[in-house]
Amino acid sequence: MYCASRYQARRRLSREVRVGNVLLGGSQPVRVQSMTTTPTQDVAATVRQSIALAEAGCEIIRITAPNKAAAAALKDIAREFRAAGFSQPLVADIHFLPAAAMEAVEHVEKVRVNPGNYADKKKFAVREYTDAAYAEELERLHEDFSPLVLRAKELGRALRIGTNHGSLSDRIMNRYGDSPLGMAESALEFIRICEHHGFRDLVLSMKSSNPKVMIEAYRVVVEKMLAEDMRYPLHLGVTEAGDGDDARIKSAIGIGSLLFDGLGDTIRVSLTEDPVYEVPVARDLARKAERLWAEHAELPPLPGKDSIDPYHYARRAVDVVHLSPTCKAGSGEPPRVIIPWSLDFADPSAHLQQLAAVQARLKDARIEGLLVTVSETRAIVPALAQVPALLAHADAVVLELPATATVADLPLSALTQPKRLIFARRFTSSQAAEFEALLTAAQRAGFHLAAAVSPNDLARLAPVVLKHGAKNLILASTEPDPGKHPVGTHRALAEVALGLGCKAPLWIRATEANRIHPAAPDFFGDRLLDASIHIGSLLADGLGDLVSVETVEDAAKASTLAFNILQGARSRVVKTEYVACPSCGRTLFDLQTTTQAIRARTGHLKGVTIAIMGCIVNGPGEMADADFGYVGGAPGKVNLYVGKECVQYNLPEEHAVDRLIGLIKERGRWFEPA
Repeated sequence: MYCASRYQARRRLSREVRVGNVLLGGSQPVRVQSMTTTPTQDVAATVRQSIALAEAGCEIIRITAPNKAAAAALKDIAREFRAAGFSQPLVADIHFLPAAAMEAVEHVEKVRVNPGNYADKKKFAVREYTDAAYAEELERLHEDFSPLVLRAKELGRALRIGTNHGSLSDRIMNRYGDSPLGMAESALEFIRICEHHGFRDLVLSMKSSNPKVMIEAYRVVVEKMLAEDMRYPLHLGVTEAGDGDDARIKSAIGIGSLLFDGLGDTIRVSLTEDPVYEVPVARDLARKAERLWAEHAELPPLPGKDSIDPYHYARRAVDVVHLSPTCKAGSGEPPRVIIPWSLDFADPSAHLQQLAAVQARLKDARIEGLLVTVSETRAIVPALAQVPALLAHADAVVLELPATATVADLPLSALTQPKRLIFARRFTSSQAAEFEALLTAAQRAGFHLAAAVSPNDLARLAPVVLKHGAKNLILASTEPDPGKHPVGTHRALAEVALGLGCKAPLWIRATEANRIHPAAPDFFGDRLLDASIHIGSLLADGLGDLVSVETVEDAAKASTLAFNILQGARSRVVKTEYVACPSCGRTLFDLQTTTQAIRARTGHLKGVTIAIMGCIVNGPGEMADADFGYVGGAPGKVNLYVGKECVQYNLPEEHAVDRLIGLIKERGRWFEPA
C-alpha cells in the first residue's frame, strides 16, 4: 500500500536529501517552494523576484532555464542573490536541452528535469515499440542523462525527476498510455539511471492539472518505489491550476489529499498570479499536515480493511435518493449541494426574502437542498410550518434535529411533501431504539433520515440496518473519530457500510468539527482549504453523494464554494473550466491579464474547458481533455487549438482572444451570456 494508513495521518518516511543548505524528506518540515516568472536572462528582475519570494517565506526557489544562455545567467543570479544576504537554494527548471542542464548544474543547488522532454521524443507519434526497440530507447536515454547525473554527484547537487502528465514521451505514451502508470514509469526510468551511478540525492514529482490524475500518479509511484526499496522524497503540486479560488481549491484537493495520507516532503501551489501569493497557501497546507502528523505519530496503528482501489477511480455504488421529481442523488447522479440556512422562526418572512436573493445569485437554476438547524425540540413544529415556503426555492429541505428528538416529537401526519424532506440527527450506539424508530417512520412516511454516525457506532447499529435495509437512509459523519482525520473517518464509515451491504448515499459535511485548524485565524481562505481537502479528497476516492460547506456563514458563498469544489475534483461541471499555467520565464505573453481577459468573455460557457498555456512545454499534453487551447507560440504570437489539434499558428496576440471566441462559435459551443 502506498501509505501506512488511509485512516490516520502517518507520515511516509523518505530518505533525507540536501538541497544547498536545506534538508528535505525524512523528519524535516514540509518545505515550501515557488518559481520566478521573470525572463531568466533579465538578471536584475529575476533577483528582485527571488528576494521577494525569500522574504515571503519561500524556502526553495525555482528558475526556468529554457536554453543554454538562460542557464548561464543563473551564475549571475545566484551571485547577486547571495550578495543580497539570502541563502535559499535555487533550482534550475530544465525541459528539452541537456546542454542547458549541464550549464545550470554548475551554478545552482538543484536541477529539475522533465523525463518526458529531456532528450526524449515528443511528436505525438503513433507507433508500436517492440521490446528490443524500447530497450534501445532506454539505452540512448542512459547515455544522454548520465553526464548530468555524474556532474551533479561530483558537485553535490540534487536532482528532481519532475514528471508532467502533459508531457509524457512518445515511448511512454505508446506503452502505458496517458495514465498515472505511465507517469510513474517515466520517472522510474530516470531513477534507475541515477541509481546505476550510485546517485540518490533525488526528489520526485508527478504533476497534472487534474487532481484525480495527480493523486493516483503519486500513489502509483510510491507503491512502485516500495517494490524496488526506493524511498525518495516527494515534491507535490497541481500544475496549471489557474488563479483565484479555483486554483486554491484544486491545489488543496491534490496536495492536501496526499499530505493527509502521509505523502509529501516539499510542495508548491501553482497560481497564475504573482508567485509571492503561492507561499502562504502552501505554508497553510503544510501546517495542517504537520499538525495531523504530530497528533497521530504516537497513536496505536488503526487496523482495518479498505476496499477502495486507490489506483483506479470508481465511484461508490449507492441507492438513489429522490430529493424532488427533477433532482436525485446517488449512483448515476452528480453530487448534490446542501446549503446551510439560518431561519428565524419568530419572523421567517425576512429570511425567505433573503433566500430568494440567494437563489438569484446562484448559477444553477434551483437550490438543491437547504439545511435548517432546529436547536430545540419545541422548535420542530414551527420549523415544519416553514417547509412549504422553503420548498418554493429548493428541491429538498433538511431539518437537523436536536440529539434528543424522537418520533414522538415529529407531527408526521402533517407532512405535506415528505419525499422532499430529510430529517438529520446524530446517533450513538446506545440509541439503537431511537434510530430504529426514526428509520421505520421514514420508510413508512416517505421522508429521508440522514443519520450522523461514527464508523464504530454504525457497526454497533448494524442489527437495525440489517433488519430494515437502507431504504430512505443517508449516512453522514459530522466529526472525526479519535485517532482519525475527517477524510479517514468518512472512508471508515463507507467501509463499515460496505460490510453491512448498506448502499445508503454518503453526505460529506464540512463543519467546524472537521476543520484541521479550528484555532487558525478566522478567514475565508483557511476555511476554503479545509473544505476542499475534506470534500475533495473523498470525491477523488469515489465517495460522496451530497456535500455541504457549513463553515461559511454567507449562504451564497457556502454554495459557490461547494460547487467549485465539485468542479475542482472533476465530479461535476457547473461552469467554464480553465487550465492555466502559473507563468515562468518561458511564458510568451502576460498570463495573468490574458487569463482574466479570456475568463471575462467566456466565464458563462458552462461545460467548456479552455487551456491557457504560456508556452509549448506542457501545452498539448495538459490540453488533452480541453476543448480549446490558447498557447504561446513565439513572442507576441499565439497558437490556437481545438482539442489536441493546432488550427492556427502564430496569430498576433492582439487578435487571439477574438479568434478564440470565433473558434468556440464555429464549433457550436457558444451561447450568449444571460
